[in-house]
Amino acid sequence: MRPSLCLLLCLLVLPVVGAQEKPGSQSSPSAQESAAPAAPQEPAAPDANQIIAHEHSVTDMLDVVPFTSKIFHDTRMLRVFLPGNYFSPHNRQRRYSVLYLQDGQNVFDKATSFTGREWEADETVDHLVSEFKIHPMFIVGIDSAPGEQRTSEYLAYPDPHNPQFQEKTPPDLQGTKYADFVIKEVMPFLEKRYRIAIGPANTAIGGSAYGADVSLTTALHHPGVFGKLLLESPSLWVGDGKLLAEVENAKVLPQKIYIGVGTKEMDDTTHDPQIVKQVTDLEALLRKKGMGPGRLKVVVDEGARHGEDAWARRLPNALLFLYGQ
Repeated sequence: MRPSLCLLLCLLVLPVVGAQEKPGSQSSPSAQESAAPAAPQEPAAPDANQIIAHEHSVTDMLDVVPFTSKIFHDTRMLRVFLPGNYFSPHNRQRRYSVLYLQDGQNVFDKATSFTGREWEADETVDHLVSEFKIHPMFIVGIDSAPGEQRTSEYLAYPDPHNPQFQEKTPPDLQGTKYADFVIKEVMPFLEKRYRIAIGPANTAIGGSAYGADVSLTTALHHPGVFGKLLLESPSLWVGDGKLLAEVENAKVLPQKIYIGVGTKEMDDTTHDPQIVKQVTDLEALLRKKGMGPGRLKVVVDEGARHGEDAWARRLPNALLFLYGQ
């Protein structure tokens, strides 16, 4: 790892504040996920400073770039995983596809993850590329805002089961503004800095939970920008069905969509079947709109819970479906 990068990453590792992870748990250790919820509910992201102390688990091909947004008036990290042999003279004219993932803190490195777990995206891509199953590619993890700000940025509709929306001042919904942040700020910034191939065939977006919701919203509101969409454990109950209605009314969809969900997302026998049904309802809508097996893959993962462990385990098949040669 380059010294400057190592120093920057090390500065991001802060001691945990508050409750620690439960031994043996497979879900995020936030207070809202530590027990079975009364209703399906997206856990709020802890403050970015309240991360769990771990050694770094990231490869040396990760650039961590501070980025200041004029839309949100803040600075956050963009975590850019570079394609293998990116700096080889042989590849100096080559451009590469890109996947933009939300909650970037959790994508590559458990030391920066606010759950203490990660998607293992760098290791997964390295492995698939080394076996010639996918081409080298960029993955960009866009850090989420802390706490209630994450909810605001990622949602275009209120979540009826999230206690934040029962408060006197509920979160300000900025999910459509987040799409502008990604498309008008982040993408042009990185396309100037790196050899990123442009156009929908080379551009994908994805995320988990609320991060999946904002990825879906962004793809629907900006048709033709993203040719691939990766959704893990989407919170499809937000807006009381309005996300599904948007899909039904969409005129243009990404060329390929991968959706994953576990049968024990919240470990709640009442609500877990509802969560799975919402995903299969989304699948039915997409099939009705002409997305056959070559364009749409839906994985209902038996026994899987809500968290990075499950998303990491499903990621190889997701990338093979979206990018397989």
